[in-house]
Amino acid sequence: MITDKISKHSNIILNKKHELIRVNSAGMKMVGLSYINYDDSNKISKKLDKYNQNEKYENSFWEEILFEKNKMIIYGKELENNCVFEINTYEDLRNIDSQSISLDSSSIQLIANIFNTDTSSIKNISYLKKGMTNNSFIFEYQNCKYIMRIPGEGTEQLINRLDEYNVYQRIKPYHLSDEIIYMNRQNGYKITKFLKNTRTCNPDDIEDIRLCMSFLKKFHQLNLQVSHEFNIYEKIDFYEKLRGKKSLYKDYLITKRNVLSLQKIIDNSEKNWSLTHIDAVPDNFLIYEEQNSQVVKLIDWEYASMQDPHVDLAMFCIYALYDKKKVDQLIDIYFDSKCDTKTRIKIYCYIAIHLHSIVMQKIFIDL
Repeated sequence: MITDKISKHSNIILNKKHELIRVNSAGMKMVGLSYINYDDSNKISKKLDKYNQNEKYENSFWEEILFEKNKMIIYGKELENNCVFEINTYEDLRNIDSQSISLDSSSIQLIANIFNTDTSSIKNISYLKKGMTNNSFIFEYQNCKYIMRIPGEGTEQLINRLDEYNVYQRIKPYHLSDEIIYMNRQNGYKITKFLKNTRTCNPDDIEDIRLCMSFLKKFHQLNLQVSHEFNIYEKIDFYEKLRGKKSLYKDYLITKRNVLSLQKIIDNSEKNWSLTHIDAVPDNFLIYEEQNSQVVKLIDWEYASMQDPHVDLAMFCIYALYDKKKVDQLIDIYFDSKCDTKTRIKIYCYIAIHLHSIVMQKIFIDL
């Protein structure tokens, strides 16, 4: 569909025969939708296969396959521009059609119940992010911003929400994380207060690294205890069961054997055993200014468990894509240049084993 409004972002016009013609000037605003009949779909499918083999079209819009010379093979329909409304968010839909059945969202109703208000008081709802295990959106209530986290489908296999709830209860007195407004210990729904003017840790900025490692070390020195632990070897076995009988990679068994050979080194290394974040990656460190000083918060504690705290250093290095030189630099910062060789080697081993686990998770669960 196309409107009568001229737009510099379009180079398509509709002629009297309802044909869509490409021009070299501003065209008519394209608004979708596109309906393709059976005969045209066969033709387009064959053309798509052909284009897929040509690198020239790698960054092309899908509409490119509709053109033969300067004319599309499908016909257009013209609408008045003031009859078309763009809907990208929940808020857009509510402004246009407050009676729409699509507004009947259990998540919005839950928020209203928690704040003891009605759904119309929940404002400026917008999609925030889709993470590895969760979906999140931001909303406002009484001019304050909050984040609603909704666990993704199937994440109950990866995350024990009661354990996560207990972790948040354990760290609450120390103000290590963003402020929890609500958390359901059964389904993992969570509302947190939105932190303004924050940025994530830049793993290539030495001052950011010093700041975040200082925060991480102080957390580790609290020596907090919970009732559950994180076992990386059990995770690897779990992911392996999901992959089926045969791996996609011919060298998988060799890689696995090499990685697990490091277990003996880890088992024979000295370890403290306390609450460990497990997902202490650069993006989970939030930094902001407060009273002329920089404040750090560590978010997303859903994997946090009893473990060797040095696993957190390994995870930071993995997601920062550090080479050995930068890994050593981070270790020196954390340990004030007093890290013994055995501990350093242990952290190298953690990097290898946890990277192996992360790759397996992404292949067998997330993709």
